[in-house]
Amino acid sequence: MKTTKNAFDIVLRKTQAFKLLSVIQINTIMAQTPEQNLEKLGIILPEASQPIATYVNCVRVGKLLFMSGKGPLKSDDTYITGKLGKDLSIKQGYEAARLAAICHIAVLKTELGDLKRVKQIVKVLGMVNCTDDFFEQPKVINGYSDLMVSVFDDKGRHARSAVGINVLPMNIAVEVEVIVEIED
Repeated sequence: MKTTKNAFDIVLRKTQAFKLLSVIQINTIMAQTPEQNLEKLGIILPEASQPIATYVNCVRVGKLLFMSGKGPLKSDDTYITGKLGKDLSIKQGYEAARLAAICHIAVLKTELGDLKRVKQIVKVLGMVNCTDDFFEQPKVINGYSDLMVSVFDDKGRHARSAVGINVLPMNIAVEVEVIVEIED
């Protein structure tokens, strides 16, 4: 009886290990690349926008990219402008933050060549051009965060600050900075 139970335990463990391995293999096969996720979202990356002053889009220190602030640049090369709480709704601010994310992803694509080299979106600082009594900055910057997770999956989850600012350059609605860890 004991031998039968041991044999049964061995078969059960092998079956469970096989099932686990199968799930891992399926998840690996089904995992989408960032480029595939962009395609699925219907996003075509623009050319990486050039800095508007004396700075660069990003600086690499070891395996970290410190990316300069990007604003909500639209496809017609104009920005979403105005103050949240006065000129723009939370929904419009969310879209502005999403456009800033697309601008950063375009820079990453230019810098890295392959977005699979992104190991982790580490830290995001979202600045919202808003009135003194506006307090929904996190809801606005969710437009940025949500897109990073949609494109990079768990690698897109990050630490974040979302702050209100009384004015941003050119009266843009949002500006976002990001630190990204990359694979060699």
